[in-house]
Amino acid sequence: MLLFRPLTFNDLPGLERLAVISGGSMTTLPANRDHLSHLINNTQQSLRKSVERPEGESYHFALEDTRTGDIIGVSGIEAAVGISEPFYSYRMDEVVHASSELQIHNRIPALHLCQDYTGASRLYTLFMDAGHRQPRNLHLLSRARMLFMAAHPERFAQRLIVELQGIADENNRSPFWECLGRHFFNMDFNKANYLTGINSKGFIADLMPHYPVYVPLLSQEAQDALGQPREDMIAVRELLEEEGFVYRKYVDIFDAGPTLEARTDNVRSVSENRRFSVQIGEAADQGKLALISNDGLQQYRCLMAELNPDHPVLSEEQAKALQLNEGDSMRVLWLGNI
Repeated sequence: MLLFRPLTFNDLPGLERLAVISGGSMTTLPANRDHLSHLINNTQQSLRKSVERPEGESYHFALEDTRTGDIIGVSGIEAAVGISEPFYSYRMDEVVHASSELQIHNRIPALHLCQDYTGASRLYTLFMDAGHRQPRNLHLLSRARMLFMAAHPERFAQRLIVELQGIADENNRSPFWECLGRHFFNMDFNKANYLTGINSKGFIADLMPHYPVYVPLLSQEAQDALGQPREDMIAVRELLEEEGFVYRKYVDIFDAGPTLEARTDNVRSVSENRRFSVQIGEAADQGKLALISNDGLQQYRCLMAELNPDHPVLSEEQAKALQLNEGDSMRVLWLGNI
């Protein structure tokens, strides 16, 4: 059974393993023990904190194979970006250049450094061991976060964003970074990503160009990368678009990957889940695929199983994993064919 739950300090070795095998591709999952310990500590503190409105909280979750105890995936939610430090994006817009004398009127695409997403909640740090990257596991790892948000709406903003990693080759070389960022930072893409991941973000404001970057002046390879996700992120993008996320011409300042956004209460997993009274008995042999969760904080649990849609019944094993008893309330999100 795969069980989705908040990270604890017992998960540190498993989290380190995921950080190493990510190969530096995940900005928010650097192979740095102190940072990963801090990530777990922030999660535990945020879960214990009484929250009336989102501020600097962050929540990271493990996907555990309960048969082996292995951590096979991690994903997270940041309650509000840009609160303790700036959160930068490039907004793709146009600059108008005109001459009445020459009767020329040009609209030139340009990138504007901005902090437009300040205060939004963010889904991030989605990573799974390659040996377990089946579609169903991806849905569980990503969408179980949204059931947590549905259970605790006061902890999150009404605007929700997701940044997808941009195009990079097998050596993690980003054409956008090579064309633009390298000239201002004098370091390779991996190092810039690593420094950002361990919260050394002050250098961004110091070194990034604050004037518009004219898109036609970029190399064709860099232009082609604008707003495009890395190949292994295409399935994630499709999943998010099914949830109601859209691309509004904001891109990452390092690799130009797309930022998707949605209203939190319009996200499918948030708005379409249903609550049922727990009944424990014989599990359905054939039913409808669903995500099932409790509404806990530190004890939040979520799993995927087939249930009878007319009469949802949990097996004893499922109820125990979800820490639910007969008559408790459970949250169910019915899924399509995956």
